[in-house]
Amino acid sequence: MNDDQNTTRYIGQNIRALRINSGYSLKVAAGRLGISTSSLSKIENGAIDVNLSRLEQIANFYGVHLVELWTLNLENREIHESNLNIARKKVSDLESEIAGFQKKIILLYEKLRDQSVDFAAHA
Repeated sequence: MNDDQNTTRYIGQNIRALRINSGYSLKVAAGRLGISTSSLSKIENGAIDVNLSRLEQIANFYGVHLVELWTLNLENREIHESNLNIARKKVSDLESEIAGFQKKIILLYEKLRDQSVDFAAHA
């Protein structure tokens, strides 16, 4: 697959993600864009090359800048956000665990200090 085909496929994936995130079915989005359902499906699958005016129309329909059709990656963004949330939870759990260890260390230190004071008093 050459770079043009990869770009077309990538733009199509972004258009599909915009449609899904907007809550439109393929049929409704195609109707509002004034194209057939099969044409929109082919655009989303990267099966056809889309002219600039059609891409601009699609971008306007979804309320994004034309350039964002190349730069968006909503599917990966959702995965990234999910992974980020998992990482945040793990960090929070580890911070709680560390706080618990710190409390234990302080208690052990105080116990050791009290034993040292008792030992010094008996010596």
